[in-house]
Amino acid sequence: MTQEQLRLAETNTHTAPWKKFGPYLTERQWGTVREDYSAEGNAWNYISHDMARSKAYRWGEEGIGGISDDQQLLCFAVALWNGKDEILKERLFGLTNGQGNHGEDVKELYYYLDSTPTHSYMKMLYKYPQRAFPYRKLVRENARRTRQEPEYELLDTGIFNKGRYFDVFMEYAKAGPDDILIQLTVHNRGPKRASVQVLPQLWFRNTWSWGYDAARPVIRELEPGTALAEHPALGAYHLYCDQAPPLLFCENDTNGARLYNLPADGLHFKDGINDYIIDGNAAAINAEQQGTKLAVQYHLTLQPGQSQQVRLRLRQPACPEPFLDFDHIFAARRRDADEFYDCLQENLPPDPDARNVQRQAFAGMLWSKQFYYYDVTQWLEGDPAVSTPPAERRKGRNRQWGHLQNQDIISMPDKWEYPWYAAWDLAFHCIPLAMVDAEFAKSQLRLLTKDWYMHPNGQLPAYEWNFSDVNPPVHAWATWRVYKMDKKLRQDQGDTAFLEAVFHKLALNFTWWVNRKDKSERNIFEGGFLGLDNIGVFDRSAPLPTGGFIEQSDGTSWMAMFALNLMRMALELARHNPVYQDMASKFFEHFLYIADAMTRGGDGLFNLWDEEDGFYYDVLHTPDQERIKLKVRSIVGLIPLFAVEVVDQALLDAMPEFTRRARWLLDSRPHLAKLVARWEEPGKGARHLLGLLRRSRLKKLLTRMLDETEFLSDYGIRAMSRYHLEHPYVFSTEEENFEVHYVPGEAESSMFGGNSNWRGPIWFPINYLIIESLQRYHFYYDSKFQIEYPTGSGTLLTLQEVAAALAGRLTKLLLKDENGHRPAFGDNELLQQDPHFRDYLLFHEYFHGDTGLGLGANHQTGWTGLIVRLLQLQEQR
Repeated sequence: MTQEQLRLAETNTHTAPWKKFGPYLTERQWGTVREDYSAEGNAWNYISHDMARSKAYRWGEEGIGGISDDQQLLCFAVALWNGKDEILKERLFGLTNGQGNHGEDVKELYYYLDSTPTHSYMKMLYKYPQRAFPYRKLVRENARRTRQEPEYELLDTGIFNKGRYFDVFMEYAKAGPDDILIQLTVHNRGPKRASVQVLPQLWFRNTWSWGYDAARPVIRELEPGTALAEHPALGAYHLYCDQAPPLLFCENDTNGARLYNLPADGLHFKDGINDYIIDGNAAAINAEQQGTKLAVQYHLTLQPGQSQQVRLRLRQPACPEPFLDFDHIFAARRRDADEFYDCLQENLPPDPDARNVQRQAFAGMLWSKQFYYYDVTQWLEGDPAVSTPPAERRKGRNRQWGHLQNQDIISMPDKWEYPWYAAWDLAFHCIPLAMVDAEFAKSQLRLLTKDWYMHPNGQLPAYEWNFSDVNPPVHAWATWRVYKMDKKLRQDQGDTAFLEAVFHKLALNFTWWVNRKDKSERNIFEGGFLGLDNIGVFDRSAPLPTGGFIEQSDGTSWMAMFALNLMRMALELARHNPVYQDMASKFFEHFLYIADAMTRGGDGLFNLWDEEDGFYYDVLHTPDQERIKLKVRSIVGLIPLFAVEVVDQALLDAMPEFTRRARWLLDSRPHLAKLVARWEEPGKGARHLLGLLRRSRLKKLLTRMLDETEFLSDYGIRAMSRYHLEHPYVFSTEEENFEVHYVPGEAESSMFGGNSNWRGPIWFPINYLIIESLQRYHFYYDSKFQIEYPTGSGTLLTLQEVAAALAGRLTKLLLKDENGHRPAFGDNELLQQDPHFRDYLLFHEYFHGDTGLGLGANHQTGWTGLIVRLLQLQEQR
């Protein structure tokens, strides 16, 4: 075992808490629902970026490249000042949803470069301009632009031209669970001498202002360059600062005078260090050298090309010579990280670029953990020491989720743009996370099924903007995949306790879907939003302009997939407890009924499949009982691919009760076997296939999907067929026309606001499921099923070869081509050519459907992190 694997083992056996400190600070606490106490629920305006430096947060803390303990009591992050900015660079800047021409967007340049699973070693890069940060210009120019124009990014301002910026590398190395070494390396990339203040900050989250516990922790100077942070629950930690720089103190309390015109009460507020550095206001900091917030003041002046280091050490207990072994420990942790990833990448091709991409993807996954704290009942009712929230909150968002009480470390989609968990994002996160830390991946999947997350009615919480929104039910899929990955790592000893615990809760969730989203009880599901934003003709979460409801191809297919996932989980559990054979039979039967409904229609009269087009469509069911196929060729019609499972005859032989029930069903209802399953015709190795698509339909659907004039891009499968570029789909009512056309890049529609756009771009999660489904079909058909790839090329490939080829197209987005260019970087020569940019990766939310340019949230490593699996798959072709 590597040293990092030994640390993981110590963590998992509770021998040593190596994960006690980690990158658990968010990058944006302002503008979140948790911190919004407004009557109208306008989270973006209740606390703005400008207010953030002066406002003590209720539920969490933010910082640049920061760490905290796992309860976020003690926090550390890096602040900077170039001598020109009007405020300290304490937090990342970005536009609110209403300011951006494509929604919220962080306007900074930073990269997660490395991390081990226990965070024994971590590295991040922040690029800090030497000229004044263009806050106003970014706001003004994005406000001017329309939805038809690209976003105006920090790079577009020219602020990095001629290298006039500092590269600030932030590194952490652990000597022990409570002994953290911090090294900040600042490089002057510019042509002239430049100065910068580096201000590492240590502070306590404000737990004393809300009326529950008034005990105030304290940080105080012990001697020059040394501070002691004492907390009644956390204990005492020493912060040692190399070269004994000045220590600046204030309190992590709201500056009511600045924000609300309240009388100043004599405290040195949260923005005291900012006011001292920027304005020279000596009264803003505490001359008694104590408080709940501390900044260490380093003045650096660097010649062109020069670098300097700042070293600190945060530890418990005291250490007489904290920097004596500093370099030795740092070198050891870097070696440990290299050893860990060398072992993990053993089967990856010896391409240094591919290994770099994969390692940075893992780094982004691990850096994107966040302490997430949200008690909805307390949020609705308010705190004893604070004024009561407005009555409108009782009728506003999340009022039905009073049971929800979250206080955990959770994998986030993006700690600036999406600093809150999302149920279906999290499911995808757990696949790459399981490769480096299976126990953490399993804990994440268990978490959302806990009583203090999952609604008593069985619904999983979607995300904090609206926990009641409905996301695709992929939790069972992720649970089964993580279980199998973990079982392989454990020498075929599956963690059935994990599988069983999640299975029971997901059975409740399945029942919620059946009761709430199949109102007509025909096994055709509505679902509503399902995370696909503006993919369709209408806003599927709102009342339809036509009245009636939509029978969703994707919603129904997700439920078929859900049933198969639960069936397979039950069969695995039945190996150890035969009673689960009954549960497996239940989900087997439910799958057959859903599949029959999709094939013949819920009443046997009208179905979601269009034989002429060889495609699945949503169906509009009007109040006068008319049914209209909404002929939009989108991923909605590809999702039926995902409902597929292959069962070995050996497993069936070991499950007599399940096999007997399945035989009875198929004998007594032969139309089910005939229409939806190849159960009677064993494939390779006596395998049996359950799927929505029999061979003829599978070939038709894949023929359309693999057509380069439709779904197949150079970089993967588009979310919408390019056919709609020249042939928009138009649905007309008496009042207006509703149009859907192919949009390869950012959204042109305001539907769902924000920066989301499923109309055309390439998304990793859907592509990943397509690839995995092709593998499952290949597992049954083997070489007996071949398809033209691309359509019309005359080249026949097996489904496994097609899966590998698609993986190759997706990974090509981030890998260098023969000219050293990465498609995701577009035509930006600085990103493509500059040695201080070209090997640092961003993992975007989605990618342009034609060019591969990275779009949306640019640190959404969560599901784009699936590239770590695809890099291995593409080599199988």
